[in-house]
Amino acid sequence: MDLNLHNKTALVCGSTQGLGWATAQELALLGANVILLARNEKTLQEKLSLLAKANDQHHSYLVADFTYPQQVQQAVRTALAEHSTIHILINNTGGPAGGSILEAKPESFLQGFNSHLICNQLLVQLLVPGMKEAGYGRIVNVISTSVKAPLAGLGVSNTIRGAVASWSKTLATELGPWGITVNNVLPGYTDTSRLTSLAESRAQKEGKTAEEVKQEMAQGVPLRRIGKPEEFGAAAAFLCTPAAAYINGINLPVDGGRLDCL
Repeated sequence: MDLNLHNKTALVCGSTQGLGWATAQELALLGANVILLARNEKTLQEKLSLLAKANDQHHSYLVADFTYPQQVQQAVRTALAEHSTIHILINNTGGPAGGSILEAKPESFLQGFNSHLICNQLLVQLLVPGMKEAGYGRIVNVISTSVKAPLAGLGVSNTIRGAVASWSKTLATELGPWGITVNNVLPGYTDTSRLTSLAESRAQKEGKTAEEVKQEMAQGVPLRRIGKPEEFGAAAAFLCTPAAAYINGINLPVDGGRLDCL
């Protein structure tokens, strides 16, 4: 099985913590040059030094805030001046705040749309020409199991994630003739700060502790536990390898079997 990403460059968005960081680590272990992208430069510098370099890789970072799509676009343009081709794109950023869809303000949808779909679109437009020229391209979007079954209390997130999934499937069809694959990875309950925040919010409403809420979540998973970030990262990184060349246009749940649907 060919899992070698030596001489490939990967841009990983939202990569200083959680799922993005876990994916960046796995890509580095497989030999890729990794470009971390996030908004906190100090944290980026700290994380950069922790990436594997067994294949003499050159890792770097970019500072940008996904709240401002043009800022993200400009940062990546700068990176392309140094790296002629970025072969792998991991689209990932923090999800919209929780809450019912009925109570959501219109601007919440606009903000979520900009941070997710618009940033994704700008990045793809910048990077796909180089992927075509190199004859190698992998685009992986980190979204949510809500694209298969909407989650209660995440009205804006459900809506935006669904839009990204549809955009991704359309893109997979358009880019397929160049051998560029586009796939979505759908995290279930995974031990990240995002999950902790959601658990704390629910705990406050239900008069429980966040740990009690997490235990209840785990009992709803056939494996009876919360997932580890590195388990998600391994799945996302695999889709970026030569071995995954014929996997295109899918939604891959990494959720311990929690989804009831096929």
